[in-house]
Amino acid sequence: MIRLYSLFALIDLVLIISALISCLSAEEYEIRALPRIVWVILILLFSPIGPIAWFVAGRPARPIRLSNGTVWKPGSGFPENERPRPVAPDDDPEFLKRVAERSRKEDEDMMKKWEADLRRREEDLRKREGGE
Repeated sequence: MIRLYSLFALIDLVLIISALISCLSAEEYEIRALPRIVWVILILLFSPIGPIAWFVAGRPARPIRLSNGTVWKPGSGFPENERPRPVAPDDDPEFLKRVAERSRKEDEDMMKKWEADLRRREEDLRKREGGE
């Protein structure tokens, strides 16, 4: 029985040490879910749950080899300030230009319809006044 407990204690110690080494050697921006100091505290205080949680949820994601031969590192392809961002429609000058042109064209079409309707009503009114 003592051998079994000592084996579990040795496994726990190896798990704690390997998790600490992994946590402390990872780059700060690669660590997932929590800051490094929180992971170190979790690993040291909540054994063996802390080290297991580190390996499941905190360790940096492994690079993935794509079918075209390139390697993709999840979440760290670009530093945050260099990450390409989609241009919002209200920041895209071409989109704004198309919207303005469409709006102007719709306004002109609406104005032409109103003018045609006004002319038709004036003609109807003249016919009524002339025919009475």
